[in-house]
Amino acid sequence: MQYRRMGDSDLEVSAIGFGCWEIGGRYGSFEESEVIAAVHRALDLGVTLFDTALGYGAGKSEELLGRALGERRKDAIVVTKGALPTRPGQKERRDARYDSIMQDIEDSLRALKMDYVDLYLQHWPDPETPQEESMRALEDIRKAGKARYVGVSNFHPHMLVEAKQAAPIVTNQVGYNLFDRRWERQMFPTAKQQGIGIMAYGPMAHGLLTGAFTRETSFDETDWRRSGVIFGQRLFAPEHFPQNVEVVERLKTLAQDLDAPLAPLAIAWTLRDPIVAVALSGTRRPQEIEENVRALPLIEKLTPDVLARIVQIMATAAGQTDELPK
Repeated sequence: MQYRRMGDSDLEVSAIGFGCWEIGGRYGSFEESEVIAAVHRALDLGVTLFDTALGYGAGKSEELLGRALGERRKDAIVVTKGALPTRPGQKERRDARYDSIMQDIEDSLRALKMDYVDLYLQHWPDPETPQEESMRALEDIRKAGKARYVGVSNFHPHMLVEAKQAAPIVTNQVGYNLFDRRWERQMFPTAKQQGIGIMAYGPMAHGLLTGAFTRETSFDETDWRRSGVIFGQRLFAPEHFPQNVEVVERLKTLAQDLDAPLAPLAIAWTLRDPIVAVALSGTRRPQEIEENVRALPLIEKLTPDVLARIVQIMATAAGQTDELPK
């Protein structure tokens, strides 16, 4: 395993992270026993960072992660997030008011059955709530010992600067993969200036870069990808999906030339920039985390020639946009 510092902080995390969005109920069915086995296999492989959120099934993901870690909690860096509505009486869509975030952390700790988390994030910006108010909540959570570190997720560059002035945030968690380089181009420079590390979610483009899809692939009614829109990009839309599957097939050929599976290569690509402290990949089975950790030796294979081939292939992708998610 490889370990990296989160920005300029002293928080050290595994470069491969265990993402828990998939066990919140929006990626179809799964076996809890397999998830628990995957968590233990991850720990055995040196994976330390486990990322969940109250918004992943209103605590369902947190509850399963906490149960899976059990007595091995001490070996893990637990990350969770708040500021999305999960209770009656909250604002619709986003709720980063002080009282709301303070209740969110209590709900998260209750679901996780933990006294504290290692890193607590505001899940999405809330344009209706002053950022100073939200950051004050994060700082009070940190001072109370309910989180060792705090950060944000999906924050635009100017928001990141404002947040860092109000609280000692150490990370910005954003979507980042071969099909989505919006944050890299528009936010990474600001994060570097502010000493803020990046947590990259969706490094396999929410399944697209696993290479498992065909033109005929369909998604279960409970699967959020069924809409075709992935954080503002129409990658899975009927008019673009077949073309993107073809792009993935070309990437698979490149991966074969490097004697590597596509999924680990896609993860390695997200980790090629040292500002990315951890690549988070949704995991539900032991074999998935075993494959994910194979990404680390591939980073050194991403030579200028290989990266140029990747750029050439990705130029044929469809459904992308330059606008950052809001």
